[in-house]
Amino acid sequence: MREVRVTVRELHEIGEFADVHRLFDAIWHPDPANPPVTVELMRVFSHAGGYVAGAYEDGELVGACVGLLASGNSLHSHVTGAVPGRGVGHALKSHQRRWCLERGIDRITWTYDPLVRRNAYFNIAKLGARPFEYVENFYGRMADAINEGDESDRLVVEWLLKEEVVARRPDEGVAALVEVEGGPVRGPAHGPVVLVGTPSDIETLRRRDPGAGRAWRYAMREVLGGLMAGGGQVTGFTKKGDYVVSAG
Repeated sequence: MREVRVTVRELHEIGEFADVHRLFDAIWHPDPANPPVTVELMRVFSHAGGYVAGAYEDGELVGACVGLLASGNSLHSHVTGAVPGRGVGHALKSHQRRWCLERGIDRITWTYDPLVRRNAYFNIAKLGARPFEYVENFYGRMADAINEGDESDRLVVEWLLKEEVVARRPDEGVAALVEVEGGPVRGPAHGPVVLVGTPSDIETLRRRDPGAGRAWRYAMREVLGGLMAGGGQVTGFTKKGDYVVSAG
């Protein structure tokens, strides 16, 4: 198999921002009035000292990330989009981490959909970021091909850049939410360790069965959101797709 070599660099020119806009359009297929980020905002973030970077493979833009400086000596990573399955996301996050440390920034935050299993595994199990807040309908209903008009509940995560990431073996726990024939089934959500399952492929499920997608949204909101509101902490994510939540 051919080795994939990805180069990541900061972007500063209008033409580069337009390329990012086109890439994001190809990834999300948003309603024209609902782009993830505009060319003008990328220009502003870059000019004001924020983070706008692109990942290139053989001269082709294959991923990009846009972030803004935030309170608490942190960078808030607003949006990241990448061609899947080629390590582009990891290359972008590694560059973003170096960029922050070079500027004395020791924390990166971002949001993601708690129903997207691959993103949860990447953020929590691979990078070592930790969710600290569950927010209902963060962006409102999103008109694009991935979110399919669903309510935009999000987990807010933090990546503490100067802390050593220690791999944690998920404990046995009470199964509070499991996938059965594609749908969510609730169980008891009490115990020192609770496992909250995710759908195997929420994006396909939303297109095929919007009702089932909404059922997952409300179940995740009730179970994971309820546990975190009660002081529970997400301490890991299993390979089979469960959030590991320790009692507060």
